[in-house]
Amino acid sequence: MARNSTARGKIVRRLGANIYGNPKYDRLLKKKPTGPGEPKKGRVRQTEYGRQLQEKQKIKFAYGLSERQFRNLFQKAKSMDGVTGHNMLILLERRLDNVVYRLGMAASRSQSRQLVGHGHILLNGRKVTIPSAVVRASDTISVKDKKSTTDLLRRLLADNASRPVPPWLSLSRDDMVGTVTVLPTRDVIPTIGEEQLVVEFYSK
Repeated sequence: MARNSTARGKIVRRLGANIYGNPKYDRLLKKKPTGPGEPKKGRVRQTEYGRQLQEKQKIKFAYGLSERQFRNLFQKAKSMDGVTGHNMLILLERRLDNVVYRLGMAASRSQSRQLVGHGHILLNGRKVTIPSAVVRASDTISVKDKKSTTDLLRRLLADNASRPVPPWLSLSRDDMVGTVTVLPTRDVIPTIGEEQLVVEFYSK
């Protein structure tokens, strides 16, 4: 699937938010607070549609989905019982590539997609190469038993040790095994964008 080739720095500046969580983008926003091509005096006042679009883009880019993937996921969330916006975020969090990232096995979601796609990650002991695979409670995420893979993942876990593991996941660093202890709820998912505005965007 084709990925967005726009530089992440430009995306962050355009959206006015560090959606990737990397400290270097905080520094970039401080240095260049306006979007590319915008006047230095400040951002142009947005319309309601513009705000809805911006919040949708924040979440879509943060999780690394294409427009079609994101729209399909939204439609699935809409068909579920409960609050559509909450369902959408929970489905995003349950993606295998996101879980690998949340466990600290990757520095970014794009890297976690590569790890999954290249067969380095096992789901319940079996190789799964589909980043969008949805995890369930009690699922285990482990590492392919190959020296180059284990060396890489051990290094990544060490590099990302300061990133807290969400309360719905557990991690054994020595064994490099993560477990989905419970399914996530909205209150434990970090806010990247206003999900209600995304619901309004797709409800037009």
